[in-house]
Amino acid sequence: MTKSNLLEMNNVGIVVENLDNAISFFTEIGLTLEGRAMVEGEWSGRVTGLRNQSVEIAMMVTPDGHSRLELSKFITPETISNHRKVPVNSLGFLRVIFKVENIDELVTRLIKQGAELLDEVVNFQDIYRLCYICGVEGLLIGLAEQINIE
Repeated sequence: MTKSNLLEMNNVGIVVENLDNAISFFTEIGLTLEGRAMVEGEWSGRVTGLRNQSVEIAMMVTPDGHSRLELSKFITPETISNHRKVPVNSLGFLRVIFKVENIDELVTRLIKQGAELLDEVVNFQDIYRLCYICGVEGLLIGLAEQINIE
């Protein structure tokens, strides 16, 4: 068996148009703003292949401290593609799913912030209650509440 060089998954990146709205939305889900900064200069453009870039980022962390979302607002260059309204069976990175408590209460709060429940909260094999919502900026977010069997 070949030894893996992988240590952990660091973060998932999401490009947004309004960083403040995205921070507010993910805070409502339960993530915490870990930090916010500008990333720019020749060195950063060499990483991404965009060369002359200026990006404001916000790092959001889950309550357990193990997972992060990096929210990015590109100043330059402009964003060039929008795949936010594609269905869930589209190719490529598409959604993030969060394990949550009290899914019904959370969905109600997120709808008040403008999120849309795609269909309904369903029971998956008496293990999870699941749903997809279309959140801030059309981002597809999954919510999963574990069903406690006692």
